[in-house]
Amino acid sequence: MNPQPHFDRSHTDDLAAFIAASPSPYHAVASAAERLEKAGFRQVSETEAWNAEAGGRYVLRGGAIVAWYVPEGADPATPFRIVGAHTDSTNLRVKPRPDSGALGWRQIAVEIYGGALLNTWLDRDLGLSGRLVLRDGSTPLVHIDRALLRVPQLAVHLDRGVNENGLKLDKQRHMQPVWGLGEPDEGALMAFLAEETGVAAADIVGWDLMTHDVQPPAYLGRDREFLAAGRLDNLLSVHAGTAALAAAAGPGLPYIPVLAAFDHEETGSESDTGAGGPLLGTVLERSVFTRGGGYEDRARAFAGTVCVSADTGHAVHPNYTEKHDPTHRPMPNGGPILKVNVNQRYATDGTGRGVFAAACDRAGVPWQFFVSNNALPCGTTIGPITAARHGIATVDIGVPILSMHSARELCGADDPFLLASALKSFLGD
Repeated sequence: MNPQPHFDRSHTDDLAAFIAASPSPYHAVASAAERLEKAGFRQVSETEAWNAEAGGRYVLRGGAIVAWYVPEGADPATPFRIVGAHTDSTNLRVKPRPDSGALGWRQIAVEIYGGALLNTWLDRDLGLSGRLVLRDGSTPLVHIDRALLRVPQLAVHLDRGVNENGLKLDKQRHMQPVWGLGEPDEGALMAFLAEETGVAAADIVGWDLMTHDVQPPAYLGRDREFLAAGRLDNLLSVHAGTAALAAAAGPGLPYIPVLAAFDHEETGSESDTGAGGPLLGTVLERSVFTRGGGYEDRARAFAGTVCVSADTGHAVHPNYTEKHDPTHRPMPNGGPILKVNVNQRYATDGTGRGVFAAACDRAGVPWQFFVSNNALPCGTTIGPITAARHGIATVDIGVPILSMHSARELCGADDPFLLASALKSFLGD
């Protein structure tokens, strides 16, 4: 492997700012769009006609963004180079009738989104974020970034065996946060959010709201060699992909570089904004057809396309070494990981390994393998979904982290820059 390049701390600083500004998928795509706008990209509407001009464009749909750059001289059969990621993270999400409570406590009724580590949401100061939907169809964003909610844990005096027997949490009874005193007051949460966002409570007809830990990202360790933050899975990859696309866009590219950041990966990707939906395929096909192509050009373009599915993976855990494969133990700050699973939980094959290795070599970025312990089930990503749905060669990669699906995760402080460097090399080859 090539030696590690000089670490650019400014990239990780910017990642921390990106995460802090992106407590929900809707904020994440707005943050990505803002960075792309500064790089010369422009938003296009799915309901309007597109033109064949060269340059950068992006589409927003809910919590998903697809952005691409058409270089001068691209013909209808020019293949794509895609970085895929997801904008959503596991958390607690507000129910349709949120105002609840018991015994003089006012609470907010929530559902568990995805495979959250429930204990990590206890005794944390939680904010509220997401979007409101108004009668006129507008969707103002909500970002209450202060200590508003808390899920209080039962005191050890009332659960004497918790340290010996383990914490057992009922998702319905034990995970409802408190936010005030008094009897439940239907409409109280919406009235509060209306005041905070400057809209009329009567105009709110729907919402997609979720909790987030208000503790900001922070460097950690004796030499500040780690980054601790919420939503590293998978805003780390969204940020890296955005930076890579902005840096790679320019003349002379043999491919059309693309960023596709989807919502709902943590719940299976089956939605109109998820990787299992038609969004990516529709955007790619329209790009081909707008440049004068037909079905034959579309088939040729897709046949030459490669997607890198970038998602976080597991770093070897020093307290649970038996949970890892004994010969594959990714370490923080060792560079991105290539994920392999022969049962197609990851889409990587030998040729994909070659594409990824070549991109890392050009960038001077070290890389590692990740393979699951045979005795444990393997997670999955948008990679196999993208490969199967669109017939696109796909490689699964990512950054190794600890505490995946916790309210606060941990990665090496060098790895975000190394991932972005590898992705820029991949997109700009």
